[in-house]
Amino acid sequence: MIAQCKAGIVGSMPALNARPASQLDEWLHEIEEALAAHDRDHPDQKSAPYAINQIVHKSNTRLEEDMAVVVKRKVPIIITSLGARTDVNDAIHGYGGVVLHDIINNMFARKAVEKGADGLVAVAAGAGGHAGVKSPFALVQKSANGSTARSRWGAISTGGAVLAAQAMGADFAYIGSAFIATEEARASDAYKQAIVDGNSDDIVYSSLFTGVHGNYLKPSIRNAGLDPDNLPESDPSKMSFGNGESSSKAWKDIWGCGRGIGAVKAVTPAGELVARLKREYREARSRVCG
Repeated sequence: MIAQCKAGIVGSMPALNARPASQLDEWLHEIEEALAAHDRDHPDQKSAPYAINQIVHKSNTRLEEDMAVVVKRKVPIIITSLGARTDVNDAIHGYGGVVLHDIINNMFARKAVEKGADGLVAVAAGAGGHAGVKSPFALVQKSANGSTARSRWGAISTGGAVLAAQAMGADFAYIGSAFIATEEARASDAYKQAIVDGNSDDIVYSSLFTGVHGNYLKPSIRNAGLDPDNLPESDPSKMSFGNGESSSKAWKDIWGCGRGIGAVKAVTPAGELVARLKREYREARSRVCG
């Protein structure tokens, strides 16, 4: 996150990555100190704001505790998922923060806006982790109505894809899996290498691991002793995010990943990845605009 923000893009992470819960406050302090030092040393290249992802589903027993830390630290951007909540949005707006909410269909988009979300993250087909099944062409066009800021998420890993998201009406592009394969990311070396080695054929869409459908790397499923092509469905009522991971150890041993990883050719520093995205964006814009 720190490397991303220093490179000029919003870096984000799930609050539940911090285990135990007390670590969240420590990490946010570390992030704020590092970015403040960077801005003092580079006044002409100030860092971008950071974001924290919050699962607001009722099974997340840490939400109240994590929200207290978020409010205390006045986290600039909060990305909520698995249920829109007015109380959460009000708490964030109380200190001037911005709320973006993950949606996978039009109904959830309307509810998010009605409950006070400032923008929508359209989680289209191909996104890593929890994801929907709609084409981004359909989802972004419809969900753009009524929101003051939009994002588009799903298989984005090149600068050209960022330009395409803007062309569809999105204000921002949301990139996840490509940044797992960066030197600063705390993912395991095996996880990073699987992304470098993989492509869209190596992704499976399943509800087994958390009760919510998502995209995962097939090699990690095989390593867990399961057949990625014959996975049973899970009962959505058994969703539980209280400890940051399910009994199936999703995210730790079963690796979430999007379908855009074919563009990831090596593990690089986050700053180099951002520089590549910028270069590709300019080249794509030049091709389109002449």
